[in-house]
Amino acid sequence: MNKEELRKKWLEEEKLAHIKGWDFSHIVGRYTEEEDLPWDYKSVIKEYLKPDMKLLDYDTGGGEFLLSLGHPYENTAATEGYPPNVRLCEERLLPLGIDLRECSDCSYIPFDGEAFDIVINRHGDFDPAEIKRILKPGGVFVTQQVGEDNDRELVDLVLPGLEKPFPGFNLAVQKKRFEDEGFEILKTGEAYPVIEFYDTGALVWFAHIIEWEFPGFSVEKCFDRLLSVEEEINKNGRVSGTAHRYLIGAVKR
Repeated sequence: MNKEELRKKWLEEEKLAHIKGWDFSHIVGRYTEEEDLPWDYKSVIKEYLKPDMKLLDYDTGGGEFLLSLGHPYENTAATEGYPPNVRLCEERLLPLGIDLRECSDCSYIPFDGEAFDIVINRHGDFDPAEIKRILKPGGVFVTQQVGEDNDRELVDLVLPGLEKPFPGFNLAVQKKRFEDEGFEILKTGEAYPVIEFYDTGALVWFAHIIEWEFPGFSVEKCFDRLLSVEEEINKNGRVSGTAHRYLIGAVKR
């Protein structure tokens, strides 16, 4: 393709960059991510989750992962704050009897104190003090988080020189927050798995979806740098970076 054909193709990807829930099916087969984490988030949760426990999934997204746990609906609750996902969860979770509540402030979760045996959170926000408030004594919190160094090589390819959007989002700092709040740490992990893109259009789509990591990104603004990405993919079959993930399991004492 010549430059103008590439521009047109990438602008189409830009227009398509909208999702409901956390659905990356548009770029399946065009990238890989999180395939080599040293833990399995669902398995970690299953170590602590029992059918009679009251479970909350904070920042549930579209509820896909929550439903995959197969927990009894009458013992399941969820929050979500992103309006399109709230509407999706209203359609998907409420008819099942799951207690869904809209919430976009992790420091003010709209449930009573000591309401839950276990709270889970994947890639959402959290406040250890508020988690402590809503957990029963002996209750467990499990979270898998995106770290401060996530995708930095990829960001630098198209938007060089940007500062980290979430400094302090790493295992050492966040683990201490829970310890300072009186939690006992049960399990931790931190990893930097490879993320790879096999075509530039997939990276364009991804950069628009993960806009907080790629602030100000657009095809027109970053076109020359996208051409360099295209050149690297044509040469090597891929462009690579590293993700950043960390895991914390903690119990309220």
